[in-house]
Amino acid sequence: MRTVIVGCGRVGSSLARQLSEEGDDVAVVDSSEAAFNRLGEDFAGDMVFGSAVDEDILRRAGTDRAEAFVAVTNADTTNIMAAQLAQHEFGVKKVICRIYDPARADLYAELGIETICPTTVGADKVKRFFEKG
Repeated sequence: MRTVIVGCGRVGSSLARQLSEEGDDVAVVDSSEAAFNRLGEDFAGDMVFGSAVDEDILRRAGTDRAEAFVAVTNADTTNIMAAQLAQHEFGVKKVICRIYDPARADLYAELGIETICPTTVGADKVKRFFEKG
C-alpha cells in the first residue's frame, strides 16, 4: 500500500518506520531536511523535501497513486490544507489529519476529513483518570 506522510516529527517518523518495516510503500514529506534524520539509515521509503501544500511536492511524493495520506505536521493549517489537497485534488480515499484545536477538528470532521485531536484525547484520558478515583 502506498502511504504519504506529511510531517517527519516524532509521530510521522515513527509511523513511517513502522509502515515501511511492514512492507508498505511509504513517502514522507517535510519542509526541514534535518527532520529526515529521524527516519534512520534503514528507512526504505521516499523522503521528499518541500512544502506539504505544494501540489508538485505532493505529486513527487506519489500522492496521485497513494491509498492513504496522513498529515501530522505541527501546524493545523498545513495539515488541513494538505489533507484537503490529498482528498479533493488527488482522490486519496483514506486521509487522516492531526488537528490540535478541538473546534477545528470538529469542523473538519463535519466536512468529511477524518481527524485526530490529541488535545481532546488527552483531556478525555485525564477525565477518565479522575472518574476512577
